[in-house]
Parts: sequence; structure tokens; C-alpha cells
Amino acid sequence: MSGHSKWANIKRKKEAKDKVKGNIFTKMSRLITIAVIEGGGVSDENINVKLRLAIDQAKKANMPKDTIKRAIEKGTGPNKLSLSEVLYEGFAPAGVALIILAATDNQNRTLANIRVVCDRNGGKLGGKGSVSYFFKKCGLITFLKEKVNEDDVFIVSEKLNAIDINQDKDFFYVYIPFEELGRIQQEVSFPHESAELDYKPFSYIKVNDEKQAQKILSLIQKLEELDDVQQVFSNFDIYRSNI
Repeated sequence: MSGHSKWANIKRKKEAKDKVKGNIFTKMSRLITIAVIEGGGVSDENINVKLRLAIDQAKKANMPKDTIKRAIEKGTGPNKLSLSEVLYEGFAPAGVALIILAATDNQNRTLANIRVVCDRNGGKLGGKGSVSYFFKKCGLITFLKEKVNEDDVFIVSEKLNAIDINQDKDFFYVYIPFEELGRIQQEVSFPHESAELDYKPFSYIKVNDEKQAQKILSLIQKLEELDDVQQVFSNFDIYRSNI
């Protein structure tokens, strides 16, 4: 079991701040709506696995039931939204690769907004396939150490054919094949903090310079502040930095 990156810790702290700010509800509502749309209008979370995962994330973020219900309704019926999930690829300073996951009803607008943010913050938008080969699409289950037993984590990891298991001071991170996400409910019988889509880098770019690291973090933050952007995945790690 290897140690988790410092970038992962920073990202988790950022997600906690996002929840406090409230913008996480808007993004999660879109995830729920897209899950219904892509599921052919199926609003039963016992059948629609992607919807179940989205609702689980929303509940863990304390999203009100009425807000979840409205998000589901936006994906059904004749007045459903025309949202779609789109991946954009690009580069941050130091040659760091970025995968940008967006939920949009206007791909031209989203592409233009992402391009502007990249151009103004030392990044560069790439074409399809420019960086995706650096990553593996998978599922990520996060466990809080104070709530679980390490042996149980290993047992579940084996059942779900885990690709990798990492840890830091507070959490276990279990990476599983993407297609195994649907089996989490039946195989994980103890508390987990989240279960979600992830793009795991095959290797990391080490960033030792603090100013350079700050530029990368700033670019990622500005991208994730865009209404259409759900999440940004990266292949960099921070070393010898006080960030």
C-alpha cells in the first residue's frame, strides 16, 4: 500500500471548502440530472447505478431531499434539460496533464470558457486524446481510517478487483475498475466517505518549485469555479513545498 500524494490532500481540503461555499450543490444537481438523462430517464436509483452514486455523493454533502428530487425531475419528461457530460483535455504549467470533466447544455460556450481560463493562467487546451493516455478511467472509494478496519478494506478491495490501494494520514483510497462501481452497494457493508468516477494517472510529474505549484493549483481552481466544470483530474504531485 503506497502513500497518497500531497495534491490529493489539498484537493480533499478544497472539496470541503466548496461544500461550505454551497456551489457543490449546483454541480451535484447537474450530476444527478445527467445520470437520469444518460440512463434513459430511469429515476430509480436501484436500477440506475450512476444515479445512485450521484445521489450518495449529494447526501454525503448534506444536499436537501427536495433539491435532489428537483434534479431528478430535470432529467425526465418532455421538459428535461439537454445536459451532456463532456471531457476536455489540456496542459497546466510544467507540462502537467489535465482532464476536465464538464456537464453542459452548450459545448461551444463551455469550450470557450475553458480555453479562456487556460490561456490566462499558463495552461493550454489540447485536442481529444492529447493527454487521456496518461490516465486510467476507474472508480475511487474513499474510507475514513477512524471508521474502518484495514483488513476489511483489503477484503473489499479484493472482491472489487482493486487496481491500487493508497493511504494518507486520515484516509484509505481504493481504486477499482470503472465497471465495478455498480457493485459497491452489495460489497461494501461498512462506512465509506465517497464512491465516484476517477481518472488515475499512470505516473506523476513531481513539482518541486512552490511558485510553479501555485500556478498549477490556481489554474485548476479557476477551472473548477466555472459553472459547467464538474471536476479536474491531474497528474502532478507536490514535493518540498509549504503549500
